[in-house]
Amino acid sequence: KRETAKIQLADDFRATRRKKVKKFGKRLIRRLRGFLASQSLVSNDPVLDTAGFPFLKPFEDRWQEINAELQEILKHKDSVPAFEEVSSDQKRIAKGQQWRTFILYGFGAKLEKNCAHAPVTTRLLEQVPTLQTAWFSILEPGYHITAHKGVTKGILRAHLGLVVPDDRENCYMRVDDRKCVWQPGEIIVFDDTYDHEVRNDTPQQRVVLLFDFVRPMRFWGRVLNWIFIQGLKLTAYYQEPKSRMKGFEDQFEAATRRADRILEGLGEEAASPR
Repeated sequence: KRETAKIQLADDFRATRRKKVKKFGKRLIRRLRGFLASQSLVSNDPVLDTAGFPFLKPFEDRWQEINAELQEILKHKDSVPAFEEVSSDQKRIAKGQQWRTFILYGFGAKLEKNCAHAPVTTRLLEQVPTLQTAWFSILEPGYHITAHKGVTKGILRAHLGLVVPDDRENCYMRVDDRKCVWQPGEIIVFDDTYDHEVRNDTPQQRVVLLFDFVRPMRFWGRVLNWIFIQGLKLTAYYQEPKSRMKGFEDQFEAATRRADRILEGLGEEAASPR
């Protein structure tokens, strides 16, 4: 009983500390937002013109190759973790395993085994300046990611449309007052600190390649944003999912190996004399 009480006390302490850190972080983020906006070298609009980011064009040029790698990954979709499994902080917007994330770069770390399943995609991501995060974002039919806001104005987010439902007008993202409809092979760049939500009111799956990169800013904006991100990486917001990603990476690797062994067995059986 004494050990149980100690464990409970430690859990309560961590939960209280986490709430205080999040509360302080929100206040800091609000103060930082205006300064980082003033330091921006690109538009502060909710949705930005992709022409200002020339490193994005190769993704559109080679989107079919990226999609081909995605299709192989989707063969093992049940082994791709739901977002709420990766990060408990996402439970408000990710529920019921309706939003899955095949992570290539997460929280400052490259997942080598996952990247090996998408070599073309990985090589293109390696050319993105100050890449932060990248994953295939898989949204199930009928799911609604409720309105929320990102953490820092110093990061911009890109979506490359890959698998888009036929009824495109009913599968969209709202960023502030802008409605964004994905098109296969086209990139949308947006500032996720604006209120945004995603709706897939169709009977078909939607998949995009999602990746984050640092907003082009003046010197002091870059310095302050770098300090903020480094501090964020020390919190549970980053540390918890980072500790879980390795396990999910191994889980997917094991699933693909099992499938390969089954196919090899079927091939040997078919080739054996009758």
